[in-house]
Amino acid sequence: MFDFLPEFLRTPLAFLIVLGVLVFIHELGHYLAARWCGVHVETFSIGFGRAIFSWTDRLGTVWKVAWLPLGGYVKLHGLERPEDVPDEVKAQWQPGRTFHGKGVGPRSIVIAAGPAANFLLAAVLYALLFATVGRGIAIPVIGEVMPDTAAARAGLHSGDRIEAIDGAAISRFEEIQRAVIASPGQPLRLSVASGGASRDITVTPDSRQAGERTYGVLGVRSGAVAYERLALWQAVPAGVAETWDVSAQTLGGLWAMIAHNRGTEELGGPLRIAQLSGQVAELGVASLVSFIAMLSVNLGLLNLFPIPMLDGGHLLFYLAEAVRGRPLPQRAVEYGFRAGLAVLAGLFVFATWNDLAHIGIFRWVAGLMG
Repeated sequence: MFDFLPEFLRTPLAFLIVLGVLVFIHELGHYLAARWCGVHVETFSIGFGRAIFSWTDRLGTVWKVAWLPLGGYVKLHGLERPEDVPDEVKAQWQPGRTFHGKGVGPRSIVIAAGPAANFLLAAVLYALLFATVGRGIAIPVIGEVMPDTAAARAGLHSGDRIEAIDGAAISRFEEIQRAVIASPGQPLRLSVASGGASRDITVTPDSRQAGERTYGVLGVRSGAVAYERLALWQAVPAGVAETWDVSAQTLGGLWAMIAHNRGTEELGGPLRIAQLSGQVAELGVASLVSFIAMLSVNLGLLNLFPIPMLDGGHLLFYLAEAVRGRPLPQRAVEYGFRAGLAVLAGLFVFATWNDLAHIGIFRWVAGLMG
């Protein structure tokens, strides 16, 4: 996809498509929930700044595409509290259609609908991929044998297919992993096929310690993936399950960074996403769709973090309001938003720094200076 374009055009075009789809679906979630809850939407914007083109629908919502395509927003009617705006602004409010005039429940629904739309998009895209291209399954073929491991000592080689372990048939690489992890220091009898011939070998997985848990390690990596096309009724739950798995893996990776069990150099920002968008688009439509689904999950999770300025921060304020029976003081909300802005700014700077280091801009500058 876009392989006919030079890289300097392919990368920004793919990035605009990826970001445009994610932002549109996220804001569409807010928009549809607001309509359902009886809140008037004044503006639906893709991008920020001056509009490239715009139109007004019959309900009075201005739809526009702005020149700075790094996000978007939905402007809800009467978003501000009455005590925070002058009388001339309040005079223009439409009774019964303001956001602030709704209860905590409807307001929470409107805010939570954005991340929910991103999770729904991911599930739909995964389901479509599984029903058309197929679901990738790692078949039990060894792609690489690590040196000085149990697999190397047992004589396993790249390209070997493990057909059975202790007499139990193997059809997926994950089944090898489960058997090995559960057998630290215990001999396993493998039925291995290679070059049209079969042989039986015995391998004893190495033992590794993780806290109080001991698990087995074989020392091989997967080498082949087969695609299994699913019927639509199978693809839908599989898409939901894949969305859940990606969410769990993302949160697990983030927690590993917080616990210092994993480096933070993997944390990327817009520059990394733009670079990856161009690379993935070169691989084809299916790869780009899968990339959008993965990013949609990440966007949904990010917006649910309890940081003021994000949807999760708003939901946290609404939870406090529900518990207290009245809104938080304006000063507390203001300080919360200031702190949230500082956190987001720090994360953006850190992620951009990682992006620049990953792209190699610092090495390029150092080369010029040297």
